[in-house]
Amino acid sequence: MIRFDGMRNLATFLLLIGSMACGGSDDGNPGDMDGGKAQDGSTGTTDGGGDPADARLGPDAMPNVDMSFFVTSTGSGANGGDLGGLDGADAKCQNLATNGGAGARTWRAYLSTGATGPGPAVDARDRIGSGPWFNQQGTMVASSVAALHTDGILGNLMFDELGATIPGNEHDALTGSARNGTLNSDSETCDNWTNGTVNSQGQVGHTDTEVDDGESWNSQHSGSCDEESLNGNAGTGRIYCFAID
Repeated sequence: MIRFDGMRNLATFLLLIGSMACGGSDDGNPGDMDGGKAQDGSTGTTDGGGDPADARLGPDAMPNVDMSFFVTSTGSGANGGDLGGLDGADAKCQNLATNGGAGARTWRAYLSTGATGPGPAVDARDRIGSGPWFNQQGTMVASSVAALHTDGILGNLMFDELGATIPGNEHDALTGSARNGTLNSDSETCDNWTNGTVNSQGQVGHTDTEVDDGESWNSQHSGSCDEESLNGNAGTGRIYCFAID
């Protein structure tokens, strides 16, 4: 009788060991719910819809070590040309860059300001670092400040921080700048980017320039700084952002 109980206990133990071996573990077997493939065949984490999550987006994104230039994915809405001054525009560039996986860099808005308004006169070319700069796709857009303002940036190199192209009906980008990157006029900076009304003016460039089309990426025309006027001139208050490091 004692011997029978011992044999039964041994058999039970062996069955338990076999069940553990077939049921999955942490070694990457298909039964592992953490390290194996999902039912749709993808690997890694998902965004809840069955597709692999994009690890380059969001505040915890994997670094996008290439991107050092982008056009903002959003405009200024009802604020028009009131971007909160240079500090507010810089903060927007920094926040969007973080969402695009490049928040470890220091970002600046490509904007000039005049002497008549809050803050001192500033040339956009003097606040964006020395280059080179690369778009979200990792393609160089300019090797230096001089090259940037000699050759410009063609429309096929313009992407926002998430890699989307800029719609043609939103091609105006606020700059306040002349083609050489200096202040275009004291009266064309939306009062140093603090005024979003029809009574102020802002110089803009075009994000969809082509070779020899005569248009300028950073200095094409001016217009009123209110939202309605910006929208009427094919703009939404987008700006250019450059990493200075």
